[in-house]
Amino acid sequence: MTFKPLPALVLVLLAAGCAQQEAHSTPSPSAQSGVRISGAGELVVYDRALAPAGAQASATVDSTADGTLSSLNVEGFLPNRIYGAHLHTNACGAKPDDAGPHFQHDHGQVSKDSEVWLDVKTDAEGAGSASARHGWALTPGHAPKSLVVHAQATKADGTAGPRVACLSLE
Repeated sequence: MTFKPLPALVLVLLAAGCAQQEAHSTPSPSAQSGVRISGAGELVVYDRALAPAGAQASATVDSTADGTLSSLNVEGFLPNRIYGAHLHTNACGAKPDDAGPHFQHDHGQVSKDSEVWLDVKTDAEGAGSASARHGWALTPGHAPKSLVVHAQATKADGTAGPRVACLSLE
């Protein structure tokens, strides 16, 4: 029996079928198990002296079985200043306390290992960024709902002064 090469059109159709099948395949279990929450834009502002009109932020929290990476970018804040920033349990509201307490991975443990502290130092234009990595994973039922910017850098006891602004996360 002699092998005859397949016509080019048959090869193209076979390749297209394989590509289509690959595009519709189910993601791997690790890709399905991740949690991503984020928010961006203008903030709910509680103190215009520390978060002037036009102050904005974006925050993203990506969590997989391998851990959680949280990142924050701000602009339009006061220049050359350190702000504390933490993830909180509730969405933003009209009053500063509406965002609830700091989100804690280990309930009752106040530390940078259990909470997400994203202190940010602004540059001469009032922009800055911060990130934090943790070895634990979020679950859809146990995830923060907001990011709160505080008036001061975070101290060892987790306090960072009054709440300046809030960004809801979804």
